[in-house]
Amino acid sequence: MADTRYTRLNRAVLSVAGEDRRTFLQGLISNDITKAGPDRAIFAAFLTPQGKFLWDLFIVESGDAFLVDLEAARIEDFRKKLSLYKLRAKVTISVVEDLAVYAVFAPQAIGLSGEPGAARPFGDGIAMVDPRLPQLGARVLLKSAHALQNAGLAEAPLAAWDVLRLGLGVPDGSRDLPVDKALLLENGFDELGGVDFNKGCYMGQELTARTKYRGLVRKRLLPVVIQGDAPEPGTPVMAGEVEAGEMRSSNGPVGLAMIRLEHVKSPLTAGAAKLTVTVPEWVRLPEAE
Repeated sequence: MADTRYTRLNRAVLSVAGEDRRTFLQGLISNDITKAGPDRAIFAAFLTPQGKFLWDLFIVESGDAFLVDLEAARIEDFRKKLSLYKLRAKVTISVVEDLAVYAVFAPQAIGLSGEPGAARPFGDGIAMVDPRLPQLGARVLLKSAHALQNAGLAEAPLAAWDVLRLGLGVPDGSRDLPVDKALLLENGFDELGGVDFNKGCYMGQELTARTKYRGLVRKRLLPVVIQGDAPEPGTPVMAGEVEAGEMRSSNGPVGLAMIRLEHVKSPLTAGAAKLTVTVPEWVRLPEAE
C-alpha cells in the first residue's frame, strides 16, 4: 500500500519565462535543460565559475515558463544572481509568491508512476516524481495543500520526510553542501542525475568534468547511523586520532557525513557519538566501479 503522507518543504518557486529561457538556463546549470518539459522534471545545480556549489534546483516547464524549486530562504539571492546574467536575453525572472513546494512520500499516492522526473498537472499546480530517486516520492508545486488532502493524503511533520531523505543519503541543499565550497561529485549529483556530461559548456563545467574524468573524488557524503547524541553539523568525524570527515545534517539516529573513502569501513566517532557508515544502493564508490 502506498504511503499516503505529505509534508511542506522549506522550498519556494522561481519562474524563468520568455522566448530565450531555454538557452539562458542551458549555459548556467549543470544539467541539460532540453530534457525538462511539462511532463519531465530535472535535478540540477548552479555553480560558481570555479565549479563550487551554490544552489540545488528542480526544474519543470509550465506554459511558457520554467518553474524552479529551490531553497526558500535563498530564493531572492538566486533571483538576483540570475538577473546578473540576463544581459540582452529575452527572459523574465520572478518569484512565484503563491506556489508552495510539498513532498509526497510515495508518488503512487497521487497517481504518478515511479519513473524519476515524470511530471503532470495536479490540482492547481504540477506534480513530479523526484528526479533523483523515486524512493524520495514526489514533489508537488501547489497554491495550497487542498488537492493533497482531497486525494486522501495526511500531513506529516517535515522531520518524517527528513528521516527518509537522510536514510537514502541524499543532501538537502546548503544544509549539507557548504555554499561556495562543495563539489557536486562528492555529494552524489552524478548518480542522482544532476549533471549532464554531454551538454556542453555551463558555469563551473570545467572542474566538474575534470573531477569526473580524472577520478579525483576522494571523499563522499554518506548516511551514518548515530549511537549517542547527534553531533552538530561541522563536527569533525574521527577514525581514532585521524580526521576522517565532517558531520552534516541529522535527525535522531540517522545523519549524513562527508567521509574520506579510505575510512568508510573504519570505526568512527563525532564528538561523543559513535558512527557507522552505510552505503546506499545508488552510490557508486570508486572501488566498486
